[in-house]
Amino acid sequence: MSAALAALLDPALPGRTPDRPVAGYVGADVPVELLTAAGYHPRRLSGSPHEDASAGRRYLGGGLDPVACSVLTRLLAGSYGPLDVLVVSRDCEASLRLFYVLRELRRVEPSVALPPLHLVDVLHLPHRTTTRYVLAKVRGLRAWLAERSGRPVGDDALAAAVVAHDRVRALLRATGELRPRRRLTGTEFLGVVDAATALLPDRAAELLGALVAELADRDPRSGLPVHLTGSAHDCPDVYAAVEAGGLLVVGEDHDRGDLLAATDVGDPGDPAGLELALAERYQHNGPAAPRASIAERAAHTAARVRSRDAAGLLGYVREHDDGPPWDWAAQRAAAGVPAALLERQPYGRVDPDALDRAVRALRAPAVAA
Repeated sequence: MSAALAALLDPALPGRTPDRPVAGYVGADVPVELLTAAGYHPRRLSGSPHEDASAGRRYLGGGLDPVACSVLTRLLAGSYGPLDVLVVSRDCEASLRLFYVLRELRRVEPSVALPPLHLVDVLHLPHRTTTRYVLAKVRGLRAWLAERSGRPVGDDALAAAVVAHDRVRALLRATGELRPRRRLTGTEFLGVVDAATALLPDRAAELLGALVAELADRDPRSGLPVHLTGSAHDCPDVYAAVEAGGLLVVGEDHDRGDLLAATDVGDPGDPAGLELALAERYQHNGPAAPRASIAERAAHTAARVRSRDAAGLLGYVREHDDGPPWDWAAQRAAAGVPAALLERQPYGRVDPDALDRAVRALRAPAVAA
């Protein structure tokens, strides 16, 4: 294994910088550039399918995406360590309900140690009125962070943060382009993306740059190349099971994989345009299953299947994740490759018998040929 890959996948990867406060955040619609510019160490919060989430279910109910229940449970237990602020995006209904429960807990149960809380509502409609709405939310977050940190979020700091995070996204895309050449597994890529969101951007860019160079001559990984669609994955377990079954995930369309780095903020050329550039980047990022149209999702999936040389399309839908199934028929028709769907799967796991059937379906045309 390359030295950079080993460092990025190290379970002991530093999760906190001693001289910086930590800003926890939920969802890919949070403008992390503002967190960095305000002097925080951004940390995206993940759930854990290996931990009891009954405390979170008690507040959120049992019919919600289990990831949100796990995140709430871990927040209540202090599993993330000290968080100085917490920003939640309205990227899906589960995240919105999580925010409301957290806000109410802070109000009625002061004994529960929860950080100051802010909601970012980013819409993804392709209209200028939507851009103005998102711009107002970006400005609101900037003002709130300045209030919490006790100092303004200056244009110079924001411009530097934009450059730093755009650099990380570019290197994640470069890493992703090694996947059709089979230079790393999907499980490894998922871990790399997770590490890139846990590190400060300069350190993440340093390791990602080394990774791209080191993997260029790596021996190809084995497995039938597939594109994975459906639910997002905040832990490697499903990827590991899929790849242990003989598949190789060369691409995906969720915001903890390829979609996280799909677009940049860019240089607006004028500091006064930084907030607008941020608003447009987050407005047009995607297309993620909870917020994009069926047609957008199908076209994106088909394009990624072709660009990554995927021989099959595998859908994975977690229980109580209601968005992805609506897209499946159109995605399957547009992809033009063998397809198989795993529905109503438990969080962080995949039914072995269902996976065996899916693998056989994806391999059947190749065997027949």
